[in-house]
Amino acid sequence: MKHRMHSGTRPAPLATGVARLRPWLTGTVLASALTAVSGVFAMVTEAVAQTGDAAAAALGASAVVQSQATSTAAMASPSQVGKLTLDQQVRWLRQAQQSGALEKLDDSQLSALFQSLDPLTVPRLIKEGPNGYPSYEFTMWRWERIRGAWPDKADHMLGKISHDPLRIYAKWLPDGAHAGQEIIYDESKRPDEMYGHLGGLLGMVPIWTSTTGALAHAQSNHQVRDLGIEYISTQYLAEAKKYVEAGVPRSLRIAVETISGVRVVTFTYETAIGQPQFYAKKETLGLDLRHPYFRTVESYDNDGKIFEKIIFESITPKTFDDVAFDPKNPDYKF
Repeated sequence: MKHRMHSGTRPAPLATGVARLRPWLTGTVLASALTAVSGVFAMVTEAVAQTGDAAAAALGASAVVQSQATSTAAMASPSQVGKLTLDQQVRWLRQAQQSGALEKLDDSQLSALFQSLDPLTVPRLIKEGPNGYPSYEFTMWRWERIRGAWPDKADHMLGKISHDPLRIYAKWLPDGAHAGQEIIYDESKRPDEMYGHLGGLLGMVPIWTSTTGALAHAQSNHQVRDLGIEYISTQYLAEAKKYVEAGVPRSLRIAVETISGVRVVTFTYETAIGQPQFYAKKETLGLDLRHPYFRTVESYDNDGKIFEKIIFESITPKTFDDVAFDPKNPDYKF
């Protein structure tokens, strides 16, 4: 009589052979041995049947090992993280940021944790990101030394950024320098120009101007495209590579600071070479405790004088419509 096999099942030849031999075998020892062999092979056969082939089973085993490594990293206490591999340190740090566990550590715990990490852990964390959001709103304080002069008052700015294409709106707030100024940039329309006005009674007439021209650099050493948190991350990664090449991969000083209400872990890097090979001879960056990007940065020239300081006061993911980047927006002063 022919037996119909269920769809999707596969015969287990060795298991079948064991079953046929069982009536001919006697003795408790032999029976126990056959039972053990049959059980082990059944487990192997089931694994192969579920994955389809031996290669897939091997991949599954690799995934289990990877999962176990991730679990090991996740369960490590802050005092043990420095003993993990580089990959595990990055995973632990990312999970601690996302869960809020990192910001719950006190200053001494945070300082000890980051002192124990591989010097490549923070660069890897920043590189893997995300370093920002598809679109977001931010407020920032910014100081820049322009033509050798340090400002008496910082710029306090409100910004809106959307990517793909890059579109930017920025407004200088009343309690900072250059209050009332506004700019709009849309790379899909005029990639080399921005639209704006200087603010104040005599500067309300908006004009188109080059993003790299004299007017654009009258108050900043940067282009409008440099606004936002992504620029700092990109620059840090480029500098971090050069720090390694210069033999100074580890931060000179790690501390926990609260800067203008923003609590961050700060990393200070300094090289003997300095400018122009590096953006700054000494630079201090403040890592956000909930996200893989920097909230603060201070840059010093070869003479030890600060030439730039930026503090992102708030960063809020938002979705914008086209009106947000339109000079005809009734909320704007163009």
